[in-house]
Amino acid sequence: MENEIRQDKIVGSRRFSNYFWSFFLFVGGLGFLLAGISSYFKVNLLPFANPTELVFIPQGIVMMFYGTLSLGFSIYIILTLLFDVGSGYNEYNKTENLVKIVRKGFPGRNREILLTYPLTNIRSIGIKITEGLNPTRSIYLCLKDERNIPLTPVQEPTSISYLEEEAADLAKFLDLKLENL
Repeated sequence: MENEIRQDKIVGSRRFSNYFWSFFLFVGGLGFLLAGISSYFKVNLLPFANPTELVFIPQGIVMMFYGTLSLGFSIYIILTLLFDVGSGYNEYNKTENLVKIVRKGFPGRNREILLTYPLTNIRSIGIKITEGLNPTRSIYLCLKDERNIPLTPVQEPTSISYLEEEAADLAKFLDLKLENL
């Protein structure tokens, strides 16, 4: 049974970079918002600066706008961390002849996303590598109807050798060919 089912865990939004950016945006946004409020009420709410000398219109309003925007983004990232959006697993089951892709989303009717594909509809395992300013390295499930379903999560690019090794192991397990997209 162990040789017939393979399950790959997928890490969602709970990565170090999201923790870092949520903290950074929250602290920066709070600082900007307090500076804008301080310029309006002429009361110093920041111990390390004196924003009471700022003119409320336009500087204080702009500070409050950027602070609110930054706090909004940080709350959004914190919610994605709490709900662990994007996490899940890929299951390759030879006994049922199915590939299941399961991911978590935001709460609601469609919180859990489940995609199933019969092994007979799968043409190959594909690798896509793009270099440049925004490099991507992904493994895809290539279906016979020309659709490519990504199997790897959005993350920092892994080494090419590791990606090729993972794709080759998966292609060998499913007895499919490996292709470059």
